[in-house]
Amino acid sequence: MEAVVVDAGSKLLKAGIASPDQNPALILPTKMKRVLEEGEAGEGEGSEVEEVTVDPVVRGFVKDWDAMEDLLKHVLYTLIGWEIGEEGQILFTDPLFTPKALREQLVQLMFETFNVSGFYASEQAVLSLYAVGRISGCTVDIGHGKIDIAPVCEGAVHHIASKRFEIGGIDLTNLFARELQKSNPLVNIDISEIEKLKEQYACCAEDQSTFDETQNSCQTEKHTLPDGQVITIKRERYIVGEALFQPSILGLEEYGLVDQLVRSISTVSSEYHRQLFENTMLCGGTASMTVPSQEIEEGPVE
Repeated sequence: MEAVVVDAGSKLLKAGIASPDQNPALILPTKMKRVLEEGEAGEGEGSEVEEVTVDPVVRGFVKDWDAMEDLLKHVLYTLIGWEIGEEGQILFTDPLFTPKALREQLVQLMFETFNVSGFYASEQAVLSLYAVGRISGCTVDIGHGKIDIAPVCEGAVHHIASKRFEIGGIDLTNLFARELQKSNPLVNIDISEIEKLKEQYACCAEDQSTFDETQNSCQTEKHTLPDGQVITIKRERYIVGEALFQPSILGLEEYGLVDQLVRSISTVSSEYHRQLFENTMLCGGTASMTVPSQEIEEGPVE
């Protein structure tokens, strides 16, 4: 049997049988619901069974190993089709700067609980470049809970030059929620709905001057929520994307994404600079934000 590849992110888990030029067979939410056992839900007769939300992976790293074990059992035995006693090999993607203790715990789980015949952990940055036929380049992975910038030279991550930031899509969702609350103060929107709105409307301005123009002139979008309420979305959609380039919007004293990328590559030997800049790759769901054209109300600038 071919090896199984698993990429467990903060929001989505991707898994499938290793096969060239194919998308992952499984993409499912990492977030889980756990039914509270007797006594956990509180005292009193007639208390209903309660569920709590569990996040096995937080900011890219496994935080709840019991939940992770349950999730992997469902993925490997129910969805992939492994048989108990006939488990195969598995490859896990490894986020940048994964602590040694977490990697050891994952190895122990795989061999002692899942009885795998072989295990390998490969760094996400390297696998992302392999996926597009490169062995050298710089990956900018903007995920749900973190941003990783990793220069890769000849198939090896240059760790000294790599950077990790614990901001990601979830922080942009919270930012979008705050901005929408300012412009729609009478509307209370669930965070799950905010997430959908962000995925539908959030975008990046083409450059700094274009973002500045949105201050005074920007198209207004009207959106009807599931409960029938109508909200307006205007400049908020641009602020979400701009926060990646101006972290001060999020209240952070950090350089923006482009500056961080240049600083990271500049740390590597100069002989690799051209190769790294020419092979810079964006990864992660947050990197899929669009750059709309000619949306300023005054019309296109000539």
